[in-house]
Amino acid sequence: MHDPSVPPLIDRHTHLEGGLDPSWVSGEAQRRGLPLPASLEALWSGQALPFEGFIEAFLFGAALLDSRSALREAVLAVARRTRACGGSGFDLWASPHFLVVHRGQISLPEFWRGMEAGLSEAEALGVRGCVVVDAVNHFGPGHGHAVLDLVLPELPPFVRGFSTGGLEGCPFRDWAPVFDRARAAGLRIAAHAGENGHGVNVREAILDGGVSRIVHGIRADDATLDLLAERRIPVDICPSSNRALAADVDPHPLPRMLSLGVRCALGTDDPGVIPCDLDTEALAARRMGLDGAALAGLRRHGAEDAWCLLD
Repeated sequence: MHDPSVPPLIDRHTHLEGGLDPSWVSGEAQRRGLPLPASLEALWSGQALPFEGFIEAFLFGAALLDSRSALREAVLAVARRTRACGGSGFDLWASPHFLVVHRGQISLPEFWRGMEAGLSEAEALGVRGCVVVDAVNHFGPGHGHAVLDLVLPELPPFVRGFSTGGLEGCPFRDWAPVFDRARAAGLRIAAHAGENGHGVNVREAILDGGVSRIVHGIRADDATLDLLAERRIPVDICPSSNRALAADVDPHPLPRMLSLGVRCALGTDDPGVIPCDLDTEALAARRMGLDGAALAGLRRHGAEDAWCLLD
């Protein structure tokens, strides 16, 4: 029985396409006669790669999501991984426009049916999930509007948010009209910022883009961290992913962020590409010098600010 004094354990940031079970990916690749890319095998073995190498590995897995059953399996991979660590929820980033329009490998109705089936089975396992629709920052705001054109007409109730990811190449002020449109449709707004771009992107995402949640934010300066703390903006931190893709950010700023009052929580990001789970992320945080109270705070923030737990 769950102790009500202990907050639920939530994976606050994980990607559908990057969260596939490696054994499933290997099996599907073999069945289809596809060689695994060297970048994916390198990341599976724990090597750090430039962001471009990660993208190649990420896209290989995404190309396998071409049926309702594959989408269902992708969601269940996230749910099983979360449950194995004692978790009970996850906020799941997904890129329907990439799969439906850019690659044309599945129809939107089939995409949503696969997602719904996976989320329903996850709930039966005791793991609650929601979806955050992801757009690609460096494709620009026109792409963002195209994503909304695709998903807004028949938006499933399990979609709770809209976000940008990818390379931080387009200023967030240019994305503001897209965010406004998504917000008007009832979606919460997040952004990957301060991951592979300059730390000023975090401040601009907040002040120019009006986002209510930051993913990563690890390059933010102290003034921006103070802004995050003052506005109580949640920040999703993914230590294993940061170590692999932002190795130049050393030491990791999580202890500093917490000391300044930032509402950080742990996520796994792309655990099917960069092997990790909620247990390894908590261990990584402990190795940064965080004590039990700080780890409990991460868990508390993870639940309090999770979108999957919203009614």
